[in-house]
Amino acid sequence: MKEIWLHLDKWKKELVTEAIETGVDAVLTTKELAARVRDLGRIMVVCPETGDKKVPEDVEVIIINNKEDEVRAARSLGSRTVIVRTTDWDIIPLENLIPQGGQRLFTFVRNLEDAKLAAGIMEKGVAGVVLETSSREEISRVVKFIKNLESESFGLSIFTVTQVKNIGLGDRVCVDTCSNLELGEGLFVGNSSQALFLVHAENIENPYVSPRPFRVNAGAVHSYVRIPGDRTRYLGELKTGDPVLIINGRGDSYTAHVGRSKIEKRPLLVLFAEDPEGNEHSVVLQNAETIRLMDVDGKPVSVVKLKKGDKVLGFSEKTGRHFGMAVEETIKEQ
Repeated sequence: MKEIWLHLDKWKKELVTEAIETGVDAVLTTKELAARVRDLGRIMVVCPETGDKKVPEDVEVIIINNKEDEVRAARSLGSRTVIVRTTDWDIIPLENLIPQGGQRLFTFVRNLEDAKLAAGIMEKGVAGVVLETSSREEISRVVKFIKNLESESFGLSIFTVTQVKNIGLGDRVCVDTCSNLELGEGLFVGNSSQALFLVHAENIENPYVSPRPFRVNAGAVHSYVRIPGDRTRYLGELKTGDPVLIINGRGDSYTAHVGRSKIEKRPLLVLFAEDPEGNEHSVVLQNAETIRLMDVDGKPVSVVKLKKGDKVLGFSEKTGRHFGMAVEETIKEQ
């Protein structure tokens, strides 16, 4: 995930406040200003001697004036984060450095236009940008752009239900997020990482329990759940502060964070369904009226009402997963 830092070389309280409130990842500043930054809120400080990350031990700033500077930057990328400043915003040095350690490469930017260019160089972009501005509004604009890069769009699959059956008691996970989810939003969950079903949030009025708009009653502990960064995790692993990916019925997504994960014994059912190629997939969910998937119109439908032939939304891919990351190998999960 790309980061955004604020460069603060002169004290401006309103800029630090804006950085903290909008979700800037760190402030690059002087040793003298570090304590004043920390007084305003909890945020990573990058500075000489007293920083959470220290300059130059952990983070090195290099001005690229010639090929020798570029070579020095490439060498430093092997052991630390490098922030480069190029003359006249020349992107050629960045293009040369990204293949040599782009996961540690940052660059200074002045505005949203610079940030867009830096994020898209060679289709991969730098690992982060360090914003130099005196405008609170520019901080907000650049943060919004960088954070939205974390979102993913999915081409949704239509699964045809083949069977629904009860399987008795098991441990299921309620994922209580730090965000209120809207109608039509939920989590991708499934027994196989190659096929995930869109499980709807518990934000619908019903006669049984009060809505919990922050909650997704997501499924059994062993299930895969999609998280940011093109990865999956097991539902049973999720803990407070972990990021999860919230998806809607159009396949758009954004990141939310787990506030609490509740694991309790509940009656479970397993739903089997076929993808458009005829491959069978499944998901284990709590057997309750309030647990819902999404139909082809993007409307929530209770799992206890689903029957053979009904169609629900999800996501399928051909790659397998190893430690949550996509891998090109033959993996069959059944």
